[in-house]
Amino acid sequence: MSDSFLYTSVKDPLATPLLEELLFEYDSRYGTFFNAEGAKAELNKYPPEAFSPPSGNFLLLLRNGKAIAGGAFMRYDDETAEFKRVWTHSGHRRQGLAKIVLRELEQQAIRQGYARIYLTTGFRQPEAVGLYLTNGYRALFDTAADPETIRSLPFEKFLSDTTTAIPDGAPIQAARPQLSPVHT
Repeated sequence: MSDSFLYTSVKDPLATPLLEELLFEYDSRYGTFFNAEGAKAELNKYPPEAFSPPSGNFLLLLRNGKAIAGGAFMRYDDETAEFKRVWTHSGHRRQGLAKIVLRELEQQAIRQGYARIYLTTGFRQPEAVGLYLTNGYRALFDTAADPETIRSLPFEKFLSDTTTAIPDGAPIQAARPQLSPVHT
């Protein structure tokens, strides 16, 4: 099993199957709840350039050359990156891949000068809520309230709280090449 990170563009053909599955999943969970166009409206809300350096980035986790997980961030404000589309392909869940992607995105946000992460997830995504709460994110909503009454669930994390090592314990290097190995 050979896993690697690839910093690329939302337009990269390697990302297409992952983003198509994300679209299907969002539509399955929310339908037209947020928008008459469904999830397509959310995925097209921001131009691909929003997830490009210097203010953003788009990450794929590849296994044997195929995207199995990924995520992105864009500028929220001068000190804050907003994470979007943290996703694991349905055939590769329950392996800790979302956590690996989350940590790598945090490290990249630090490398790009951000000190804080902001993100939202939907009320029908309890897996995402669990991921963020168990990885040091602070809920900016009442966690005792019915999530459906809140709808969009915001979180934050100050990056000084982030570990300085990737999951296998190897130190993060100052500059990571476009394609880098991941040890799982």
